[in-house]
This record gives sequence, C-alpha cells and structure tokens, in this order.
Amino acid sequence: MSTDSNTQYAPQEESFSFGNKMAELSADEAWYDSDDSSLNVADSGESTGSSITRKVITTSDVSLEVKDAPEAVDSIGNIAFEYDGYVSSSSVYDTYYGDSESMSGYITIRVPAADHDTVLDRIEALGKVTSRSTSGVDVTEEYIDVEARLSNMEKQEQRLQEILDMATTVEEVLEVEKELGRVRGEIESLTGRLNYLNDRIDFSTISVSVSEPRNITHSWGLRDALSDSVRGFIASVNGIIIFIGIALPILIFVTIVGSAAIFVKRRVWR
Repeated sequence: MSTDSNTQYAPQEESFSFGNKMAELSADEAWYDSDDSSLNVADSGESTGSSITRKVITTSDVSLEVKDAPEAVDSIGNIAFEYDGYVSSSSVYDTYYGDSESMSGYITIRVPAADHDTVLDRIEALGKVTSRSTSGVDVTEEYIDVEARLSNMEKQEQRLQEILDMATTVEEVLEVEKELGRVRGEIESLTGRLNYLNDRIDFSTISVSVSEPRNITHSWGLRDALSDSVRGFIASVNGIIIFIGIALPILIFVTIVGSAAIFVKRRVWR
C-alpha cells in the first residue's frame, strides 16, 4: 500500500517543484523590472559623475555656396570615405533664377562621431558657409535602460532553458516554451534597439546643401533696358493691331454711310 502511495505522490512532487520554479521566475522578473527603474534613476541622477560615459547622437546641417555643385557633392562623399564613413543619400539638380541657370544639390553622410568636427571643418573649406547648425540628443538614460533590460532578459532565457529541462509533462513543456518565446521576442526587440542606438551614437550625421552663385547679368542695367525696350515694342505692336481690329469695321461703316449721304445729297441738288 505504501508503494502505491509513493508512486501516486511522486509526480505531484515533481509538478510542485516545477510550479515553484515558474513562480520564482515571475518574482525575479518583477524584481528585475523594479531594479532596472532604480538603476535608471540613479544613473540619471549621477549624470555629472565621471563614471558615466554620456551617449549622445550628433547631427549637423550645413549650407554651402560653391563654384561647382556636382564636384562639391563628390568631394564631400570622398571626405566621408577617408574617415571610414559612408554616403547615406545625395542628389544634384538644376535650378533656375529668371533667365539664369545653375546647379544645386545635397548630400547626407555618416562619419565616426570622433571625427565629426574634423570632417565638418573640411566640408566648410569647400565653399562659402551660408548657414550651419549642430545638435546633440542625449540618450544615456534610454541606453542604460535598454542595456539593463536586455541583460535581465538573457538571464531569464537561461533560467527558462534550465526549467524546460526539468519539465516532465507536455503541459509543462508547452508552458515553458510559450514563456521562452515571449522572452526571446523581447531579447530580439531590445537587441535591435540597442544596435540602432549604437549606430546613431558611433556615427554622427552631417547633411550638406550646396548651391552655385547666381550669375550677375545686370551690368549698368543695359540688358534690362534692352529687354524692357523689346517688351515695350511688342506691347505697342499688339496695341496697334488691336486698335486696327476695333477701328477698321467702324471706319468702313462710317465711309459707307458718308458716301451714301453724299450721293443722296448730290441727287437732291440736281
């Protein structure tokens, strides 16, 4: 009878152990979340300390006036390559100002953040700077938070794998695998976010607009005066044509009526 009791209660003892492990895991997850929050606040509160390396995303926008826009765009791309950077996007196009035509363009490059200022100085040396702006976004707090959450999720994945090895029933295996899938999804999402932040932090973004100077064609106003004269002459000719078109029918009518009146008057005198 005791043997039957042992065989009856042994599976329940294993199931109870499995349930305790899952409960401990849930409790640890809640503790990790609260620990992340306190760590995050502490780190942000010590932002002036030397122990924390600030995580900053740097972007710059520059407008240049250059002699040759296509050549300037190519030169900026070559500068990026020299510093192990790359071209994110670029374009060159025609622009029109009245009767004059010139070239303009833009280019966006990504360069190592450590070389940002050096690259910017070289770009500005290519022409006349008409505008410049630089901004930095501090993502230190988010970076620490994502990094801590990722570390905790990886620990949970390891513990879930250990619990999976302990599972003895199909229900237990399915329960653990479901939780394991959720945790791995979180790990994938956090890893992607961390990779994105690292890329934006390690490589600064520089966007440059280039344009060629407008051609000066107003020497002593002769060209404008000649253009105005031609336009005035054309307008005068158009006015004359319109006047003739309106006056000619009236003139013909008056001529016919006048001729008829003279003819009648002469007949009466006779």
